Amino acid sequence: MDDIEIVWGDPKMGRTAARESLALRTWGKDRWTVIKRRVASLAAAPTLADMRGVPGRFHQLTGDRAFQFALTINANERLVFEPDHDPLPALPDGGVDLAAVTRIKIIEVVDYHA
Repeated sequence: MDDIEIVWGDPKMGRTAARESLALRTWGKDRWTVIKRRVASLAAAPTLADMRGVPGRFHQLTGDRAFQFALTINANERLVFEPDHDPLPALPDGGVDLAAVTRIKIIEVVDYHA
């Protein structure tokens, strides 16, 4: 089985993540260390279903972010991403079929609790 393919929703954020020195300046050492770990976990998983139980408290968001997912960076910040499939792999009840999600788009690193 292949690993999850990751694309960056914001090209600038993708360029930042691709350059260690720029990522350190942008996110700081502690945040960047965790972001790298979370992205590596995503990249190593065959599907989003395999993210259950992985460090980072993988969870689906609700409300206007209903088809987005997040991993914890620190107490307040999350790495937010969404399936990058058209059409979205769906379950009969309308939920996302995590076992069929093999490509994601990273949207942002954000504190959406504020």
